[in-house]
Amino acid sequence: MAGVDYSKLTILVIEDVDVTRRIIMRELRAIGVGRVEEATNGHDGLMKVGMCRPDLVFCDIHMGPIDGFEFLEKLRMLSIARLRETPVVFLTADAEERTVFAARKLDVDGYMVKPFSNTALRTRIDASLAARDD
Repeated sequence: MAGVDYSKLTILVIEDVDVTRRIIMRELRAIGVGRVEEATNGHDGLMKVGMCRPDLVFCDIHMGPIDGFEFLEKLRMLSIARLRETPVVFLTADAEERTVFAARKLDVDGYMVKPFSNTALRTRIDASLAARDD
């Protein structure tokens, strides 16, 4: 999906650590993402999805009161197809094999381990959006 116009994208970042969330948001803006929204946990992230209708969500896994796994499960149960089908990429420091397998079981759209590069962000955005267009 080489023709993605990043300036027209809305991306939601769900991350409980303030400094990490700000870094992710800054990097998304640096690659040209037009609108970057934020939430500090899965609960707030679910509400934000309904409000901003993102094209993609980058979500941490380990946070409370609703973690990334529960966020994804609840998102996929929403009644509105456009929201339910929002691509979700886990962006986490957890590279343990069991966590990656658990994420795959939930049919997450992508999995990235921190730290990340701008190139990795672009690649993951392009791949996630292309997979949803197929």
